[in-house]
Amino acid sequence: MIDSPHVEPFEALLFDLGGVVITIDFGRCFQHWGDSSGRSADDLASLFAFDSAYEDHERGAIDTVSYWASVRQALELDLADEAMFAGWNDIYVGTDPEVLSLLSRASTELPLYAFTNTNPAHQAVWAKRFATELDVFEKIFVSSELGHRKPDRAAFEAVVASIGVPASQIMFFDDGPENVEGAEAAGLHAVHVTSADSVRAGLRSAGMPV
Repeated sequence: MIDSPHVEPFEALLFDLGGVVITIDFGRCFQHWGDSSGRSADDLASLFAFDSAYEDHERGAIDTVSYWASVRQALELDLADEAMFAGWNDIYVGTDPEVLSLLSRASTELPLYAFTNTNPAHQAVWAKRFATELDVFEKIFVSSELGHRKPDRAAFEAVVASIGVPASQIMFFDDGPENVEGAEAAGLHAVHVTSADSVRAGLRSAGMPV
């Protein structure tokens, strides 16, 4: 806990998954699609965009079949669903062992939660592949289940309400600057993660013995 009388003690820690706990590489997706279609991975990457359809997919507003139609059109890509899924789900490299060690120690002091922007196709993979590592979290909030995604204020408000402590008593860790800004606008204390050292520094500022 933080002893300063001018700072509220933190009651919960909230973490992004991809880019903080789980290492991802979207280039692997384009490489897989390129190998399957005879196209250049760089060409596919240049045509791909994290556009409104991508965001709607992460909010659960459109299903994966509808999203694939959008991607195929944007990339001029002719691949069957099986190949689309294989590439889409090949982005996961692994988990960060140093971050996991920090989370394990922090979990003895405060409850840990996660909040990730994701879609059902990706969730089916990471939830199974990293089930043991993610067991450190009391609950994982998923954008496609909430109907809201970071950095939307409504997303953070829904997560805060579910955790059940004031936003000002939650420390949030994310590698996306826009998500950090969104969290701060919603009243959380946020840490921009660029490495495991960022996580360690944030935890120490919250009084964690790490």
